[in-house]
Amino acid sequence: MKKDNNTGTYTNVRWSTFLMDVFICSLGSYGGPEAHFGVFTDQMVIKKKYLTEEELAELIALTTILPGPSSTQSIVAIGHKVGGQKLAFLTMVIWALPVLILMTALSFLSEFLIRMNISQDGLRYISTMAVGFIVAAAYRIGRKVIKDNITLVLFLLGAITTYFIREPWVFPLVLIIGGVVSILTSQEKDLWNRVKVKPPWVYLIVFGIFAIGNIIIALLSDNRIVHLFESFYRDGYLVIGGGQVVVPLMYSELVEINQFMTNEEFLTGFGIVQGLPGPMFSFSAYAGGMAARGEGAFIQILGAVTGGVAIFLPGLLLIYFVYPVWESIKKIRGIKVSLQGIVAVASGLITSAAVILMRNSGFTLENVIVMLITTALLLSKKVPAPLIVFMTIIAGFIIG
Repeated sequence: MKKDNNTGTYTNVRWSTFLMDVFICSLGSYGGPEAHFGVFTDQMVIKKKYLTEEELAELIALTTILPGPSSTQSIVAIGHKVGGQKLAFLTMVIWALPVLILMTALSFLSEFLIRMNISQDGLRYISTMAVGFIVAAAYRIGRKVIKDNITLVLFLLGAITTYFIREPWVFPLVLIIGGVVSILTSQEKDLWNRVKVKPPWVYLIVFGIFAIGNIIIALLSDNRIVHLFESFYRDGYLVIGGGQVVVPLMYSELVEINQFMTNEEFLTGFGIVQGLPGPMFSFSAYAGGMAARGEGAFIQILGAVTGGVAIFLPGLLLIYFVYPVWESIKKIRGIKVSLQGIVAVASGLITSAAVILMRNSGFTLENVIVMLITTALLLSKKVPAPLIVFMTIIAGFIIG
């Protein structure tokens, strides 16, 4: 692939090919942001080489400290890197739309789903399979970024700290510590060379206009769709850490405060989205549709669309603003040095996520076997990620 040094984008990548790779990532991404990063490593780095392991780890670190859906922002940033803003937008659509459509449809079937008694055995190994994706990604990235004792210590800092402390604030904190330590221990001189930065302020301005304007309009209006847009948009920019963190906020507002749905209806939708590929934020389409019930099918669909658009919009605007700035400032030698520590810590975060998810799934013999087989298949580079997912579901039904 040929890279344009002026724009930082690739000039000979077929967009249709890239978007098909995004779709493949969407089909294979189960288990939350950390597992999604494993799929990105397999498809975007190893198979197609749109970026390197180090560059993906940099994006993971960057999106971890940004509000919004981190895996969505990461794959949108990859789209931006490959083809600019237009491809970045199409990337988000292809990545999120399939599961958003499914969750919208499920908002019409909630009562039926609650009464159904369909076996969940087919999904019994999905979370364990996701651990395999994370382990493979941690191995590939760790092999590249752990170069000396300092990066090894920072890797362990990220892994151990985030294993025992699962609060949202700890992730940006350990990443910043990793960067500072890397700078302080560096032997390089003249670290802070100047670079020209042209921030695309328009996206930050639009982000702010939506944030303030939504609150004002919601205070002046009783329209439920308006209030849903404000609520989901606010959730989208207040959350750092992905879908697992945003769900408690949704629960409080939609179930406890406004009583738009019952506890059982909320948990049914959340349980279903756990078994679907794609971003966890897609749960907002189900929640929006459920919250807009009672005024006809059109309004319910509008509620689902509102939930889906509103919760992804702030993260998209922020990555449109931050990513070009990031591409410029990382040319500063001091920033490059700090990235060595930041990426080492990010690798530790991924490893910690694998251990936690495996612990939650249970360290049974069959789970360990599924995890090891998944990891081996990924490292062999011979089996596509969607086929691994399909094989895992089939195995779940057969063994169940």
